Amino acid sequence: MGLGDKISNKAQEVTGAAKEKLGDATDNERLQAEGLKDQAAAKAKQAGEHVKDAAKDITDQ
Repeated sequence: MGLGDKISNKAQEVTGAAKEKLGDATDNERLQAEGLKDQAAAKAKQAGEHVKDAAKDITDQ
């Protein structure tokens, strides 16, 4: 996984967490849900990148 991808995924995760907390604080269910969705998407991307990295490590040996 490239550094740019790692930064982008982490930024999406952090943004999602902020949206979720803001939604909690303001009782805005739509914002809470959007934050959870953003976090889940970022984590799914990170998992996919980890699989690609592991496969690359295996084939490089």
